[in-house]
Amino acid sequence: MLYVIADQLGFPGVLNLIRYISFRAGAAAGTALLIGLLLGPWFIGWLRKTQGKGQPIREDGPQSHLAKRGTPTMGGLLILISVSISVLLWMDLTNPYVWACLLVTGGFGLIGWLDDYDKVKKAHHAGLSGKTRLFLEFVIAGVATWLMIRTGGTGLHLPFVKETVADLGWFYIVFGAFVIVAFGNAVNLTDGLDGLATMPVVIASIAFLLISYLVGNAKFAAYLGIPHIPGVGDLTVLLLAIVGGCLAFLWFNAPPAAVFMGDTGSLALGGALGAISVATHHEFVLAIVGGIFVVEALSVVIQVAVYKRTGKRVFLMAPIHHHFEHLGWSEPTVVIRFWIISFVLALAGLATLKLR
Repeated sequence: MLYVIADQLGFPGVLNLIRYISFRAGAAAGTALLIGLLLGPWFIGWLRKTQGKGQPIREDGPQSHLAKRGTPTMGGLLILISVSISVLLWMDLTNPYVWACLLVTGGFGLIGWLDDYDKVKKAHHAGLSGKTRLFLEFVIAGVATWLMIRTGGTGLHLPFVKETVADLGWFYIVFGAFVIVAFGNAVNLTDGLDGLATMPVVIASIAFLLISYLVGNAKFAAYLGIPHIPGVGDLTVLLLAIVGGCLAFLWFNAPPAAVFMGDTGSLALGGALGAISVATHHEFVLAIVGGIFVVEALSVVIQVAVYKRTGKRVFLMAPIHHHFEHLGWSEPTVVIRFWIISFVLALAGLATLKLR
């Protein structure tokens, strides 16, 4: 909104700063952080009053989690409110990529909220049926991908390769939707410990902040041999808003957590990262940068597949962070070690930009 106003006025005086993506992205981060910190105490108090017993805790999970009973969920709404206000304030309202990614963020957030609401209302951890969730997610992701390929093209790119590997044509909508849905649910599965999903999302967002900026800059893209997509650079505003919103949430989610993110936040944030990877044509780099989320999701797939086939479990409990808890690792140990791995994977993902 401020960008449009400044543009109409001709960017006079200090308003000339709004012309620069770097300034608007930094301002978006600060705005989201401030909104989250100021709104947080009241918002968490409101959740406590409206939810009563809070998020249901699984009886078959680690016994240490039973002490978290009564903690409210849907804290992801705090992130979404902070991010939405910040992005709408500082974004270029004519940019289709930002709107497409916001569609995924808001749409997945709504699906997650319906799931959280169902869990709290029924005092059960099941939530919405898997088929219903996946159907709604694929519809939203498909529309968002269609919006992005209208200007961004349908070329498939791989790490370490300069040239376009293949033009997927309309099949790119299916491919992009799968990436968005898969990553949204991968982050959702990771959100099982206080702060476990939040910081890796921040790390991945910072990595894709650099990727988005480079892809959106013709000179840097040509030098690195990566696809150049005009307009994608503005996604840095969304990414830094996510960083600011997540840091504000982490202030209240730090152990012992005053609020849980819930599916409302984890599904939305994962979907947002998936959509940004599709917009920048760096879907496979996201699998490296967000490797923690990929491993978490694969651990569930492997556990279910092997158990159905043999009746035996590969892991003591899935997702894999619970496996380490059952091995005797404390919750803070699991969380911090996963953070470290996420940082290393982000560096590995960024290294692919040069190694081509």
